Amino acid sequence: MAEGHSDQGTNKAESSDNVVDERAVVELAYRPQSPDTLVGLRVRERVKRTGLLLRGVFLLLWVGQWLIPTVGRGSIDAVSTVLVLFVVLLVWGYPRAQAAHVQRIVGWQGEYRVTVSPSGITCRTDHSTLIQKWSVFQGYRETAGHFVLLSRDPNIMFIDVLPKRGVREIGDLERLRAVLDLHTPRV
Repeated sequence: MAEGHSDQGTNKAESSDNVVDERAVVELAYRPQSPDTLVGLRVRERVKRTGLLLRGVFLLLWVGQWLIPTVGRGSIDAVSTVLVLFVVLLVWGYPRAQAAHVQRIVGWQGEYRVTVSPSGITCRTDHSTLIQKWSVFQGYRETAGHFVLLSRDPNIMFIDVLPKRGVREIGDLERLRAVLDLHTPRV
């Protein structure tokens, strides 16, 4: 009796469960760039706020340690001035250096092909495939040129930056926004 048993009914049921409405799937193709990462880091900083606060306090302390002796003496010390300018440059340039570093890590992989669907986000390159479920993300923020998804962990150690330039058709932006709104909140 088992010889005549067919699995066709089971396969049809399984395949119908995996059917995804094509309107709910958006595909992007892009090459990551350093400004993309910089936008993601800025969004992360605004949401997290502690890094921005620490950098501001650090900068304020350095300017204060330069300003108080300068006013007290009535003259500018060249060494202190150079050190303060270096610290200002360091605080201003740190996110840019971090974005350039990330670009060196991901840029060699070439074009990223991203599929955003109800099951999550799948990112493929010639060298890797990364599948992320929606439960990984605490939310997203939209900027003028990007959608930035932020991880759920307390330190937001992981960000996903989806450049709007990666969509194929103008209507895809609205569909992408709708899928994101459906599966993760705006932050």
